[in-house]
Amino acid sequence: MHITFLGAVREVTGSMHMITTQNDHILLDCGMFQGRRKEAAEKNKVMPFDPSIITNIVLSHAHIDHSGRLPLLTRKDFQGRIFCTRATHDTCRYLLPDSAKIQESDAKYLNYKIVKRALAEMQGRDGKIQGRDAREIKGLLKENNSHRINDSAISDFIRKYGLEHIEPIYSMQDADIALSMFEGLPYKEEVTIGKGITCKLYEAGHILGSAVSIIKVKSEGTTRTICYTGDIGRFDKPILRNPTLEFEEEDRDIDLLVMESTYGDRDHESINDLKPRLRDVLNRTISGGGSVIIPSFAFGRTQELLYYIHELYNEGSVPKVPVWVDSPLATNITKVFGEHPEMYDRETHHTFLQNGLNPFHFKEVNFTTSVEDSIAITRDTRSHIVISASGMCEAGRILHHLRYKIHNPKNTILIVGYMAQNTLGRRIEEEGGRFEEGGRKGDPPMMRFYGKDYPLLARVEKIGGFSAHADRHEMLRFLKSSNLNIKKIALVHGEEDQALSFQDFLGKEGYSVVVPKFGEVYDI
Repeated sequence: MHITFLGAVREVTGSMHMITTQNDHILLDCGMFQGRRKEAAEKNKVMPFDPSIITNIVLSHAHIDHSGRLPLLTRKDFQGRIFCTRATHDTCRYLLPDSAKIQESDAKYLNYKIVKRALAEMQGRDGKIQGRDAREIKGLLKENNSHRINDSAISDFIRKYGLEHIEPIYSMQDADIALSMFEGLPYKEEVTIGKGITCKLYEAGHILGSAVSIIKVKSEGTTRTICYTGDIGRFDKPILRNPTLEFEEEDRDIDLLVMESTYGDRDHESINDLKPRLRDVLNRTISGGGSVIIPSFAFGRTQELLYYIHELYNEGSVPKVPVWVDSPLATNITKVFGEHPEMYDRETHHTFLQNGLNPFHFKEVNFTTSVEDSIAITRDTRSHIVISASGMCEAGRILHHLRYKIHNPKNTILIVGYMAQNTLGRRIEEEGGRFEEGGRKGDPPMMRFYGKDYPLLARVEKIGGFSAHADRHEMLRFLKSSNLNIKKIALVHGEEDQALSFQDFLGKEGYSVVVPKFGEVYDI
């Protein structure tokens, strides 16, 4: 048997690895690449294998960089099942349709831009647009002078002038097909996923439902075992239990551990500092009459922020200003969290559940339901807190709030998660950080989105400890404190410098470690 590394190899997004035996092909995750639009789209739309060869899929957790290409695969002759925890299944019911909606919306917008650009180029060319005024034609591209794109008119122009037509990577219907193939499992229940191949899931502590997968392959009297960590969570954070360290006896001998390395060269801030740091940022901004804008992943990070803000409000540590969760997806995911209290840790039960309180709902929190509600928040001049997607500032309602808040030095943009290379979030984090370090002197950095440049005058703060990923020493803790006997480690899900640094770090600890390249095959 062997494993082929097909995604999140010397980079963070697009997790995908294939276990191949004489009879089966088992896919570990099927994630979406994220980053520069054109480059990511090229990677995402092409599968590096024929989907019909895949027997079954094991999904470590619901994050789109691990699950986001499932609809692309399942619409193309895949006949198997997608095995994951029940909470991951429940979460994907919202995440995958949302991803499909984004693909469709992006395609519509790009087609609109293609037609608009073509009309601008054709303006003034005799006969090209049959004498119709270009401005009048442009008006047809929007419905009733609104912001909604007129899909029918766009399609007509594309056909008439032979323009390029952008198709979404997959549709809402494709997402529904993928969801029909899910099979949710409880932790520690062994299931057969191929001929002589079994899978058992353990808690990874990363996000709700995340799992460490133990894949065992029995053939000709021998057993080979692969442990796929997916993403490993931090220890002693609120809401979820810690990553599993106690594995059942029959699952402890690991021939190959496929392990993440997102933060392979660094350590996070202490868990104990998270709430005090958040308290300080809120107090400093609100006392100055500003608002706090938090780009946040809808799944996991939003709920964790609500948990901490709820605690701070209950303690009277910060002013109780309105809190807006401006993300329909985050609203739905928060409901899923409420449906799975069996996964909460003891602290959450003690602090909230035993007192009849919901960790994620309190008097001051508001969940927006419409675009009109979102726009109304941007007009609110009172101090408030906005938690909005996307977490890397690449799309979504967070851009509306940045548009109205980024130029005001009273406001704070609070970075609480990983920002991938080539994203707006990474530029805000890096250039805003340099501006702060330079004493905010000189011209502010300019951030370009929505086709315009905006001065980054709002303060940029970062609390790195909110990461849902284990840092270097927490990953080492997983290796040393668990009862696993590991022969070899393959590092994935980390930018190249992170993975290579972690390889060196683990080598000094006595581990045999490789950092595969894309497409590399490792025999087991």
